[in-house]
Amino acid sequence: MDHLFLVVVSGIASGAVYGLLGLGLVIIYRATDVVNFALASMATLAVYVALTVVNRGLGVWAGLLAAVLVAVVVGLIVREVLLRPLGTGRLFAALVMTMGVSLVVEATVADVWGTEPRAFPPLVDGSVTIGSAALATQDLVVIGVSAVAMLAVGWLFTRTTLGSAMRAAAESATTAQIIGVPAQKVARIAWALGLGLAALASVLYVPKVGLAPMVLSAPLFRAFAGIFLGGLTSMHGAVIGGVTIGVLENLAASYVSANFRDTFVFVLTVLILLLRPQGLFGTRSFERV
Repeated sequence: MDHLFLVVVSGIASGAVYGLLGLGLVIIYRATDVVNFALASMATLAVYVALTVVNRGLGVWAGLLAAVLVAVVVGLIVREVLLRPLGTGRLFAALVMTMGVSLVVEATVADVWGTEPRAFPPLVDGSVTIGSAALATQDLVVIGVSAVAMLAVGWLFTRTTLGSAMRAAAESATTAQIIGVPAQKVARIAWALGLGLAALASVLYVPKVGLAPMVLSAPLFRAFAGIFLGGLTSMHGAVIGGVTIGVLENLAASYVSANFRDTFVFVLTVLILLLRPQGLFGTRSFERV
């Protein structure tokens, strides 16, 4: 039972990271109809900058702040310079553009910092002993920080005027503009928020696995699995889906085989999509043709 508890808590910590990445993707998608495949690459770039800040002796929390700021600035530049000129309704072009940006950013990171894995310090050191199991304090911090960030986003969208404007734009950009909601301002805020969450997720994730140019490739695809599980248009679905994926993959790796970690997760996701294509918390959309 101690081992099971350890596996579940560790899975929740991993799932919280997937949930943050998924939440960032969903926020950007709902506000701009862009699936940002460059999100992980830009967040990785931000973490390398954070490591540089940490190595200068400013501390890991200063590095976390630097990562969020860099991710937000880079994300806004990419959106304003490359994606906004495409106009609305160019979904495939925007998708290809974000893929191209991802490749460019990954190449830039490898050229500047190299491809050798690097250690990134945890936010806190030590472990907590529960029965015969030793639980890393970092995992508890990851869960706590992620929960606070998710609750803050929920409060923003449900309790503030800005959140109401963002929800209105997500439902219908045309209608939102008619009633005076500035669509471009909402889009910028959504990109900033989505990239900030991705940078936070990255700083929480890399202490466990090390930092490399493509370190977030696997978490990004697991975040997508969580989104498809929860629903592409549902923010709380992305969070719940991400946490579910994290727990299930840990259980599969611990009690079945580490080789079946991803297989188990994606088979479950495919089954859910076959039974409910919009995801567990998504809404089915209809179009008159």
